[in-house]
Amino acid sequence: MSPELIPFILFLVTFLVLLAGYPVAITLAGVAIIFAGLGIWAGTFNPSDLGFIPGRLFGVVTNQTLIAVPLFVFMGVLLEKTKIAENLLTNLSELLGHFRGGLAITVVLVGMLMAASTGIVGATVVTMGMMSLPIMLQRGYQPSLATGTIAATGTLGQIIPPSIALVLLGDVLSNAYQQAQLNMGIFAPKSVSVGDLFAGSLIPGLLLVVLYLLYLILRAVFTPAAMPERPKTKAVALPSILSALLPPLVLIIAVLGSIIAGYATPTEAAGVGAMGALILAAAYGRLTVDTLRATCAASMSTTAMVFFILIGASIFSLVFRGFGGDEIVQSTFNNMPGGMWGALAIVMLVIFLLGFILDFIEITFVVVPIVGPALMAMGVDPIWLGVLIAVNLQTSFLTPPFGFALFYLRGVAPSSVATTEIYAGVVPFIVLQLLLLILLLIWPALTTWLPQMIYG
Repeated sequence: MSPELIPFILFLVTFLVLLAGYPVAITLAGVAIIFAGLGIWAGTFNPSDLGFIPGRLFGVVTNQTLIAVPLFVFMGVLLEKTKIAENLLTNLSELLGHFRGGLAITVVLVGMLMAASTGIVGATVVTMGMMSLPIMLQRGYQPSLATGTIAATGTLGQIIPPSIALVLLGDVLSNAYQQAQLNMGIFAPKSVSVGDLFAGSLIPGLLLVVLYLLYLILRAVFTPAAMPERPKTKAVALPSILSALLPPLVLIIAVLGSIIAGYATPTEAAGVGAMGALILAAAYGRLTVDTLRATCAASMSTTAMVFFILIGASIFSLVFRGFGGDEIVQSTFNNMPGGMWGALAIVMLVIFLLGFILDFIEITFVVVPIVGPALMAMGVDPIWLGVLIAVNLQTSFLTPPFGFALFYLRGVAPSSVATTEIYAGVVPFIVLQLLLLILLLIWPALTTWLPQMIYG
């Protein structure tokens, strides 16, 4: 067997084992160690490379940026379990619900805030589905429109900062960018931070929300039967709405603003967010021992999963590079028709297809370290690449028949809502996400302008 084929066979076998349903972290590490053992036996793998594993694992557990993960997860889970988001939905629907399409607009706005606070697609889709879908169906909304709006809004957690996905992606891209520069002979490499990625994703994220809102407004104008108008039954209590809206909004702005403005690192801002969520929960009188225990348990479970996968992915990437996989990928991209654009198109297609069967965590930790250095060595901006990957995965999670967001929503939707209606409802939002992706490809400045303005 040609040694050049071994990295591709390693990736293929790992992919097939994942499809068989084995745990991600164990699969990544286990398959890699087995291939390393076979490579040592065959003389194609240097056993001294395995000596770098302890250093890699130590680097994972001491990574300052990744400390932000459990804190952001804690913040999001606490806001969800204390029903602060639900309270926000209720009050905003009283303000906008009597307008045609007002409830759908409310769902998008609340979902945007939830996405910014949780950053986890599954949590946002399930929570919004349980809170808003029964209300929308009760008020006569077309099932396909209601489910499509909720599913699409849930995927905003991929692109709206401060997102867990962006924190993990930012850390991986930083390492990949430094590796790319070292491969090019630059021994004083520049870095890209999570704050850079937050700033780069802010305009695309808000632009996507605007596209969603414009679509819903047009639907209200041209297909009014899909979203019936509800008569205004009582006066809107503005103080109640402000008390529900302003505190979580101030918290998110404080967290995100402190990172982008450079006043705090993502880890420090995550600590502020977690403490702010605790203060909000206590101020609303919903901070109980049971709630705190459930929040800590959920946060610990998610954090353990993330770090376990990251450790497995570190071992996988080490073995992949030990077989010369990074050099083979670089050579393949350089010889590909279309140069940088051809390589970028292939990577985006592969990531889109992998998004049907793998979560963003696995894709971030496995695929990006392999293709990222090669693409960035060809001149691809790391911030632009990160936002493209996030939007791409967002679209993948929404695309029938395998999109994760559709499965999450199907699990909480009533049996009266057909699966085909969910599929039909997301199609317009997929078109809008693809439109955003095209705009980002045509005008990379949509992602790079704000980081350059802030950080220079």
